[in-house]
Amino acid sequence: MKKPLITVLSCVMILVCVMINSCYAQDKRDSKQLTTNSVFPKGSKINNDNFKGTAYLKMLIEADSVNPTSIGNVTFEPGARTKWHQHPGGQILLAIDGVGYYQEKGQAKRILKRGDVIKCPPNVPHWHGASVEAPFVQVAVTNRHLGETVWLGEVTETEYKN
Repeated sequence: MKKPLITVLSCVMILVCVMINSCYAQDKRDSKQLTTNSVFPKGSKINNDNFKGTAYLKMLIEADSVNPTSIGNVTFEPGARTKWHQHPGGQILLAIDGVGYYQEKGQAKRILKRGDVIKCPPNVPHWHGASVEAPFVQVAVTNRHLGETVWLGEVTETEYKN
């Protein structure tokens, strides 16, 4: 069981190093504009009802029987966000670019900027996405060893804007 954990930690460390390098290598710019030379591809438009607004996903690593962790690059256009959801095995979010929001049920909404890291606890309802004015790019590291994401209700406009 230690080998998959070492593999997961190695993948996370590589992603963190790439993210840090990307942050330091880029010039300062308006937060409403994302870099055109992103580290990871934008991916395909997400066409399911677990997201509101326009978002894109590029899977970087699919979970499998050897390594039950998936890693995906998600790009949210301004105003786009997930539904409330929870992960039985937890999740880690790496803010790559733009301005985003993260909120756990019963807690205040947090503003995310490039370089921020969020540790989503197991089985805690939360949502994340772009701010009202700016797009947001995140790398989501999802532990699937205890089960798949559980999707809950939509984030209301009041919850999103508070």
